[in-house]
Amino acid sequence: MYKLILADDEEDVREGLLQLIDWETLGMVVADSAENGKEALEMVEKHLPDIVVTDIQMPFMSGLQLSEWIRESYPDTKIIILTGYEEFEYAQKAIRLGIDEYVLKPFSAGELTAVIGKVKGKIDDERSERENVQLLSEHYRKNLPVLQSLFLSSLVSRRLPKQEIRDKSRQYELELEGEGYMVSVLRIDPLGASNGDGVLTVQAGYSPSLKETNDTQLQLFAVFNIVDELIKRTSRDQVFIHHDDVVLLSIFDSTDNERMTGRIFDLLEEVRISVERYLKLTVTIGAGSAIPDLGDVFSSYLEAQRALDYRLILGSNKVIWINDVESRQVVPLVFDEVKEKELIRCLKVGSDLELQELLDEQFSGLLDSRISYQDFQVYLLMMLTAVIKASQDVHADMDKLFGDGSAFLGQLSKLSQASEAKSWFTGICHKLKYSIASERQSSYNKLVEEAKEYIQIHFGEPDISINKVCKQLHISTGYFSNIFKKETKMTFVNYLMGVRMESAQHLLRTTDLKAFEIAERVGFGDPNYFSFCFRKKFGISPKEYRGGARTV
Repeated sequence: MYKLILADDEEDVREGLLQLIDWETLGMVVADSAENGKEALEMVEKHLPDIVVTDIQMPFMSGLQLSEWIRESYPDTKIIILTGYEEFEYAQKAIRLGIDEYVLKPFSAGELTAVIGKVKGKIDDERSERENVQLLSEHYRKNLPVLQSLFLSSLVSRRLPKQEIRDKSRQYELELEGEGYMVSVLRIDPLGASNGDGVLTVQAGYSPSLKETNDTQLQLFAVFNIVDELIKRTSRDQVFIHHDDVVLLSIFDSTDNERMTGRIFDLLEEVRISVERYLKLTVTIGAGSAIPDLGDVFSSYLEAQRALDYRLILGSNKVIWINDVESRQVVPLVFDEVKEKELIRCLKVGSDLELQELLDEQFSGLLDSRISYQDFQVYLLMMLTAVIKASQDVHADMDKLFGDGSAFLGQLSKLSQASEAKSWFTGICHKLKYSIASERQSSYNKLVEEAKEYIQIHFGEPDISINKVCKQLHISTGYFSNIFKKETKMTFVNYLMGVRMESAQHLLRTTDLKAFEIAERVGFGDPNYFSFCFRKKFGISPKEYRGGARTV
């Protein structure tokens, strides 16, 4: 089923279309309906519809303005314009802007059904082509540049000499010169994590869908293909498949890291939405920090992988930036790197059961071991070093966790048996894990409270936005949106609207300011839209509210 938004300022038109058209037979679900352009814009952001049917003339924002915004923000969304004969020339201009179809008023439900069916056919063809396993397989064989992919994989695997990078970049015709670099890793989520809500329609004669093949490599290439298409439009970024992940190497053309990382996050969000829309799969994307030297991109890659570990806490189908979830880089550890990384991962994002099983495994070899007392203490000290570094990563209170440093080391020196050491070490790990989880929740609460305070001070500014708040808080919008909604049980837009309406109520009760003056004070540039929103929330106009408040 495809999602559709219906926007028309005439209630009888909206209700009539909802009742007269058999949407289910048509393969459509009407996700929502709107009575003005601004309301439709909010619904498009909320539902990410496949089709928007909009009247060309509506209050607050016209259908043409809405269409221009959709084309810029969600270029794959199909748009059908409803227009009167006297607006036909106006509608023709809209068509030149990329409107898919238009219907001339007055029209019958059958006429609109036919047009929607035509647009649905276009979507079916586009999605079938993207999902066609045979075409993807052929594309994979013919277009995957093996040597380029191997070289790019080596860049994120280890440090390469500068001369080797220059020689191979030239040999493989890769333009990698830039002012900075950043690595992102796209990992396909388990099938149960997908949020798809429909079944793709495929062309006759074509059998299995991409999702049904269970071919990991083909699914990876399908994701790779979407990223490749998107980056070719505006950048010199490189995408390749490495260790069953899709890896994006972003190349900065400016030393303005903040602007460049903003571009990358916009791209990653577009990739995430496109994968879900066209492939009915979801991906979680981990992003490393920006680095100035191409020879050091492997460090950004390792950070991107670490960011993906937080999928267990933040959920799948998201973009996770390492700078959002960790305030400092992890220093490479001296002893067994595999065991070290797994211990740190469990402490930060693993479950209690995972941590206990890992500790059982770590100590299993020591319980019956005949290694010397000195080697035993060295081994245990290496493990403790990893725990201490994990504590430092999250700025945990060392004294609170471990007590006085000298007492801590003295306790270590007294441990002579593996079973005793395991009990002591396990207690420390579980204590640290609980502290990390508590601190993370506390940081979430603090972040949301800071955002609320900023909103309370600046809600009267018409241009306040989630981007502006995130810039003030120095975090990415995707991370903030997830945390804010989780903590407040509402979106940023709804919370801001609630603050503005509460302030408007107060001003209506306690002042003689006119409605347009109150609208301006609470952040509305359009007093008519203020009245619309006020009536929608409280069921009465500002004037009626003021009259009722003063008679009480």
